Amino acid sequence: MPELPVNHISSNLVQPRNGNGRHCTIAFDTWPLLSRFRNNGIYVYARNLLSYFREVAQEGEMHFRPLVSSTVASDANQFTATDGFRPYNTTLLRIGRLWRYGGACWSARKSKADVLFCPSANTIPIGGLIPAVTTIHDIIPVVFPNVPRAQALKREFAMCARLSRAVITDSQHSKQDLVNVFRLPESKVHVVYLACDNKIFNNDPVDPSERDPLLNKLGIRQPFILHHGRIQERKNLERLINAYRALVGNNKNLDTALVLVGENGWGHERIVAAASHCQPPERVVFTGPLSDPELAILLKCATLVVIPSLYEGFCLPLLEAMACGAPVICSNSSCLPEVSGGELLYFDPYSVEDMAARIEEVLEHDDVRQRLASAGKARASTFSWQRCAEQTLQVLRSATAS
Repeated sequence: MPELPVNHISSNLVQPRNGNGRHCTIAFDTWPLLSRFRNNGIYVYARNLLSYFREVAQEGEMHFRPLVSSTVASDANQFTATDGFRPYNTTLLRIGRLWRYGGACWSARKSKADVLFCPSANTIPIGGLIPAVTTIHDIIPVVFPNVPRAQALKREFAMCARLSRAVITDSQHSKQDLVNVFRLPESKVHVVYLACDNKIFNNDPVDPSERDPLLNKLGIRQPFILHHGRIQERKNLERLINAYRALVGNNKNLDTALVLVGENGWGHERIVAAASHCQPPERVVFTGPLSDPELAILLKCATLVVIPSLYEGFCLPLLEAMACGAPVICSNSSCLPEVSGGELLYFDPYSVEDMAARIEEVLEHDDVRQRLASAGKARASTFSWQRCAEQTLQVLRSATAS
């Protein structure tokens, strides 16, 4: 894995020692960096934070212990040791259930860390072994009880929320969800916004020598509306397809395709079936998962990006689209108006008619598209992985001092 580009993180932001007068050592649960999770937003989050923590370790006096295993396929194994950053090898990472129910905490304690950081609620803190700080990104298993393992995930989230010394989440909306559902004190839950890689997701011009082969490979030969993210029910893609179908039906001369980027998730069969009712069906293009550079090309080429999600904890696809200067509209649900700063056009995600009307409004007015693109770029520029890392370290410092 190439080193992620980072801005300088001032070492004076890092308190060098804990209350015992020695270096503060943070164990990092690398479970989300298993290779099979590469198309997952939590993987992106964990990868970026670990990269920044490695940079901090070289400049400051905080020590980090990524918990890794050479026997598992994990991109965490590509983070090499440096001053203050020493991966700790543990065979327990090979056994998922054991890791999640005690193995990570035991390994963190054996590594002589002061606190365990879990980038997702997959690891249950074990009382008495080591303090833990857990990021709970959302309450999807509560909002969507039909997702795979929903009841088990709800119990695990509740345990993480109760047993962690502090909880990090991605938005004010998610914080309120966690406080309300798991009855946590507000002081225990800390909001730290995510970011996107601005070396990839930016407004730089697209190179035609990269754009044209990609569009040809994907079979995209006309202007297009884009959505990217896992093909699953929570993303509300069936209604998006129906809104697009209604739009095409009312505008026979509309020469615009609908492109859906992402791997298949739960409930994708109904989404694919809905697309088959479009005439002709090939107007809806399923590309499958793409690399970030390929995705950025499509975002920069899209006439419009639509985010119709029913629920999100943060929504990296929204931020990536805005950062690329794409005109974006989204649903008025959950955290989406918060993350976008109220700068976009919004619609009722449960109303096909409202969604179709907003899409049509943007497609028909160049000035609206330009305003959305400009507002989105400005909003996206306020998020950074540096700030995310610094604020996460502040929470971790507080947890060791408690």
